[in-house]
Amino acid sequence: MEAIIFTGIQASGKSTFYKQRFADTHVRINLDMLKTRHREKMLLLCCLDISQSFVIDNTNLTRQDRQRYLPKILAAGIPVHGYFFDTRLEDALGRNRLRGDRSIPEKGVRGAFSRLECLDSAEGYTTLSRVIIRDHSFDVRCLGMI
Repeated sequence: MEAIIFTGIQASGKSTFYKQRFADTHVRINLDMLKTRHREKMLLLCCLDISQSFVIDNTNLTRQDRQRYLPKILAAGIPVHGYFFDTRLEDALGRNRLRGDRSIPEKGVRGAFSRLECLDSAEGYTTLSRVIIRDHSFDVRCLGMI
């Protein structure tokens, strides 16, 4: 079992990356889909209880945001992998415009970009990786194992 936490602004590729790499093996915990923090918490606790691997596919912009999950995961003794989706603001805005009626207001994407904090090994991750979209594919670089 493993836990994965994605961090990145809207339209940085997180959900597409999940679908390509983890959809067959990991439950997706996503606030857009679940709608409430209570449902999100219950699904996280269920995954921990039944030893089901999962991906937290939210923006998780700040260290404080990620602390909503990390203490529970670490207390369970489960390896936790952090993926930082590193994107240029203009690239994300371009991909966001392609979403049509699912697009996020530009002001929201810009605001998220201004609050984005890189992952830090001190948060408790087992591994950290950086993800960049290059030529319509994902370039994943492991930043280190703890």
